[in-house]
Amino acid sequence: MTCQNCHRLQEENTRLQENLARLEQENTELQRRLAAYDNPHTPPSRRMYPTRRARGGPRFPGRPRGHQGTTRPTPSPDTVAEPPRKERCEGCGSPLGEPCFVGHRIVEEISNPAPRHVIDYLEYEWECKACGSHTASRHPDCPPLGRLGRNALVQTTLMKFQERLPHVKVAEALERTYGLSVTPATVLDITRRVAWWLRPEYTRILQRIRSAPVVYVDETGVRVDGRRYWIWVFTTETDVLIVIRKSRGKKVLEEVLGLDFDGVIVCDGWSSYPGFTDLIQRCWAHLLREARYLAEHVEEAKPFSEALHRLYGGLRCWAVDKPPPEVAEGLAGEARKVMVGLAGRPYESAEVRRFAGKVLNGMDHWFTFLMVPGVEPTNNRAERALRESVVQRKIMGCFRNGKGTWIYETVMTVLSTWKQQGRNLPQALGEALTQEWNRC
Repeated sequence: MTCQNCHRLQEENTRLQENLARLEQENTELQRRLAAYDNPHTPPSRRMYPTRRARGGPRFPGRPRGHQGTTRPTPSPDTVAEPPRKERCEGCGSPLGEPCFVGHRIVEEISNPAPRHVIDYLEYEWECKACGSHTASRHPDCPPLGRLGRNALVQTTLMKFQERLPHVKVAEALERTYGLSVTPATVLDITRRVAWWLRPEYTRILQRIRSAPVVYVDETGVRVDGRRYWIWVFTTETDVLIVIRKSRGKKVLEEVLGLDFDGVIVCDGWSSYPGFTDLIQRCWAHLLREARYLAEHVEEAKPFSEALHRLYGGLRCWAVDKPPPEVAEGLAGEARKVMVGLAGRPYESAEVRRFAGKVLNGMDHWFTFLMVPGVEPTNNRAERALRESVVQRKIMGCFRNGKGTWIYETVMTVLSTWKQQGRNLPQALGEALTQEWNRC
């Protein structure tokens, strides 16, 4: 017979084992949820762990140690403003004459908000008495649609897509700054019309992206009417193309770049890219960031991470000045042997083995930058181009429908391209609208 104490201990043991299994299951679920906020690719805005300063580390962000501060240069004055002249001494009333000292205080000022102008654009039309045909003439700055002029369209568009204002705030800013009273719905319609007129420029940017020898690609999630979509960015040294699609697969790459694309894609490790082309440069920044994160959590990964950082440190000098082809082949071959040796070791940790598998899976794509001119070893260019869309996403939350995504991808593509080219956005946008209005 089993004594009562033994029976009680067995029940207690069973209960503790059940609690342990439940806690392990909860811990696994919590770690899965936390991974969205604490992983090597989590942006600073979503990180939940303490900052460096809270952990006793160096203050960040801030002025780097040893940085010499600078002061804005004093501009040359455009006008001189004189104070009222004093004729007599305030103490005794004697005449003062000319001042014995003249001081200068250079101040930069802006003009008062300009009021709106109402312009009556005349349109002429003639009928030929000889053949009966009609000839028309319209002012080049007169928009073919609507009652708002070119500058109003330009400023509204820039407030929405460069200053990141919601439609309501754009309407308030137009009223406050220019005395122009519009509704938020009108602001949306303005951006729709501008997007329509910019669509030919969007198409030209798309064609340049398709013919580029090197394209940097990245994507991030966004909500459209409550559903998961993806903002894709395709960028080169001079152009930025933004598309919003429901898919994150290679069909988007086939649609945007075309089935006959023969350039190099610089990207992260997402599986859609190698499914589309073999001409790939995998991002070293992603790799090193993940290796550093793993080394901070798993002791066994530290030598792996340090070796990868040393390897990249020896190769990145060729990122700009490419070596001769025979030298590049030798460098890539030696580096590949080092990486295969590092990733092929018998690691005990499952996390390190998983990371080593990622390294081996991308072995054909880590050293493209050594052999192909114009290819950078990281995808930083695409991540910078995508950053503005990430900020906009945090402000607006989501898109309501397909019309909003179409407006956004059109306007942001054109403005981002012009900004990357160093063009003056108000001037470039105004000129593009005028050219499109008078193209026919």
